[in-house]
Amino acid sequence: MTRVLVIVNHIESQPGLLTQWMISENIEFDLRIGGVSRLPEPSALSDYDGLIMLGGGYMPDETDRAPWLDAEARLSRHALETDLPQFGICLGGQLIAHVIGGDVRARTGAPEKGYTWIDMTEDASQDPVFSAIGRSASFVESHVDRIVDLPPEATLLATSTACRFQAFRFDNAWGTQFHPESSGQNIRKWDAQKLQELGFNKETLLEQAEERSEDSQRDAKALLTAFFDVVRNRDT
Repeated sequence: MTRVLVIVNHIESQPGLLTQWMISENIEFDLRIGGVSRLPEPSALSDYDGLIMLGGGYMPDETDRAPWLDAEARLSRHALETDLPQFGICLGGQLIAHVIGGDVRARTGAPEKGYTWIDMTEDASQDPVFSAIGRSASFVESHVDRIVDLPPEATLLATSTACRFQAFRFDNAWGTQFHPESSGQNIRKWDAQKLQELGFNKETLLEQAEERSEDSQRDAKALLTAFFDVVRNRDT
């Protein structure tokens, strides 16, 4: 059976819909929680067919607050060296960007919260993962930090009005700023006061969630299922 290592970096960035999609795709997953579970050594990645790293309220090199990120970076680097498919979401994507020599900055640019329209690039239509969705899709965003530059070897796959680097590929690694595993249920848990301080109205975000969640979930499932296909193809 195909086996994937999933790393949770923050209690508020849980696997969400990803869990049921992995089960429906017959993907066995090993869930590790940063700061709670011990992360495997890089050599142990030979026991897995893929790696997924989730979000969290840290910078990828903020090992003073989140000491496990150093071990996570080593896993990401080893996955690149061994051509193991990996998918990083928000912090996970930023960590991949950091590992490959990109520039990730804290509290930079306009924050994004709630369902946000994401535009795919021309390269996305030729990508084995991002070709599974159309030219535009709405996904949940929740970030104030961002990638501001990537090495020339990386391929930009998606962008938004407020954030250029919404998704990218580097060899067999994919990173996103948006959260394909999240839904309107996540937004319901957000603090209205904190949202207001960032310039967002929670009720407006919930109304948008009501309008967009069904189409967004369809696209998110297609995206991650395409990644699982990449993982399976390597396995075979």
